[in-house]
Amino acid sequence: MQIVQRFILAALRHRTFFTLAEANAAIRERLEMLNNRPFRKLSGTRKSRFEEIDLPAMQPLPETPYEYAEWTKARVHLDYHVEVDHHFYSVPHRLVREQVDVRCTETTVECFFNRKRVASHLRSHLKGKPTTCSEHMPRAHLEFAEWTPERFISWAARTGPATSRAIEEVLSRRVFPEHGFRSCLGIMSLGKRFGDERLEAACERALFIRGVSYKSIKSILENNLDKKPLQLQLEPTPVHHENIRGTGYYY
Repeated sequence: MQIVQRFILAALRHRTFFTLAEANAAIRERLEMLNNRPFRKLSGTRKSRFEEIDLPAMQPLPETPYEYAEWTKARVHLDYHVEVDHHFYSVPHRLVREQVDVRCTETTVECFFNRKRVASHLRSHLKGKPTTCSEHMPRAHLEFAEWTPERFISWAARTGPATSRAIEEVLSRRVFPEHGFRSCLGIMSLGKRFGDERLEAACERALFIRGVSYKSIKSILENNLDKKPLQLQLEPTPVHHENIRGTGYYY
């Protein structure tokens, strides 16, 4: 480094350059002179030694450029996901509660367990959202994969408006609608067990008492409360009497 500074920078320190290309050309010229200058105590030049020793040992550059990566450790949650920068990535469900090594680049997130890669995902910057691979899901969760909130609501609408509103309420109470899928499937099973007509009546009662849940609707059906008429609250009717003064009396 000292030789380069003295031979190139010191030699050019008094010159004025008006473009970067002009400066690079002058540096390249001095560098060529330095590499071809004979050694004082050795035979050859820097260029000849490079061609004899270094060049034969050199290998071609990698086909893909180097990509910077960060490594961290993460514990697998009960939902078989790990959290990386507030996003959740799935790993095989058998690794629940295990600690994995996570390699993050600008484009990918890879998870390793016992030095073997067990998951690879495209990196996402959506905070609070999951990226889930179906191969990582346990069999029980795979049953939910084909369901969507829209499909549940569409099914409920065929049973009746009260059932549809009940399903919408179950899904809306969850931060992630998928967390309400199990309750929705349970309500669907009640329709098969008790019939659509009774399920519609039970959902209407559940909405009336503000107790919309699978357990509440099931209890209504098992206790035959859906067969009882609802005690709807009547709107109060105004009372007119000569001894009752309204607000207009005081003006």
